Amino acid sequence: MQIVEFTPGTLRFLDHLPPRAPDGGFIWIYLERESLGQETAALQQAAQVLGGSAVLDLHLQDLGNREHPSDYDYTSVYDLVVFRRLASDAEVRAETGAAARPAVGALSAFTRIRTRSVGFVVFDRLLISVHPAGCYAAETFIKRFLADAVQAEGLSAAARSRLPAGPADLMLRMLNVMVDSYLALRKELGAELDAWQQLLLSPKTRRADWHAFMTARGALHTLEDLCEGQNDAMQEWLDTQREQPAAGLSLAERDSLLARARDVVEHIQRVVHHVRRMEQGAEMAVQIHFSALSHRTNEIMRVLTALTAVFLPLNFITGFFGMNFEFLPLIHSATAMWVMLGVMATVSVVVVAVFWRKRYLARTGR
Repeated sequence: MQIVEFTPGTLRFLDHLPPRAPDGGFIWIYLERESLGQETAALQQAAQVLGGSAVLDLHLQDLGNREHPSDYDYTSVYDLVVFRRLASDAEVRAETGAAARPAVGALSAFTRIRTRSVGFVVFDRLLISVHPAGCYAAETFIKRFLADAVQAEGLSAAARSRLPAGPADLMLRMLNVMVDSYLALRKELGAELDAWQQLLLSPKTRRADWHAFMTARGALHTLEDLCEGQNDAMQEWLDTQREQPAAGLSLAERDSLLARARDVVEHIQRVVHHVRRMEQGAEMAVQIHFSALSHRTNEIMRVLTALTAVFLPLNFITGFFGMNFEFLPLIHSATAMWVMLGVMATVSVVVVAVFWRKRYLARTGR
């Protein structure tokens, strides 16, 4: 469990819980979900002393639930925000196995849409965040704050970067980092989906990996549902802040907090919009693929029909002179064979020329 004390312009890491929150500042308590059960007593004590109220048992269960969807809840003392972030590559490899490699042509980026829940308990002067083990969002801020703080006996240096103004501000900064990971992933998803569309539309494609494509569609639907849950949770939190602003904030700080929250919501909406565009592109690629297959089938049938029409008069001639009658024209002539070969060749040339002129045999596409 990490304890960070923020005061105006400074910060320091603490080895134990302080007896009270600093004047004009706040306390951030970070812990991993795996250690939540062991730290529950200390966490409840910190919430009671620094926040003014213990965390409800139901909310503690939500914080410990790794599969909890994005959600927002509140009490008269604190807000609870659960947000699902993308799992890092290391976490995905740990789940699937380092030796597991995506097949050639598979949409590997879509296999990375795995998520973890992160819980925030936001008091007026205290922020409690519960993260999965090795959470990159929390580690990013821990390393940044470690670089900004000098640990010495009774001494803390002024932070070089702009520090968060309060618990809600710090939560929004971490949420923004999580949402940015979705924005970064969408570029890879778009690039791989474009490559898949080119493969579907290629005239040389004879067999498509529909299992991989259906997996990609399912991943897009999952991502859309996930982002919609995030958007709903943040919208509810934002509406609550507008109706009941946090105590102790100046008008400028409140406007800055709301602007940062709107920025997080706007980023989520951008991800949702892009995911829907990719879903539409995938559906369109499938339709164009089958339209191209139908067009190629029609081209083949057109050529076969034209060839059948060319040989039809020849079959008639050979069938006519193959009838078992004693008297037929040219049947006993020495030059009859050559005459009929010439007639058949002339008929074939004329039919082909007529079909070519009418563009029945013209190459209109592949």
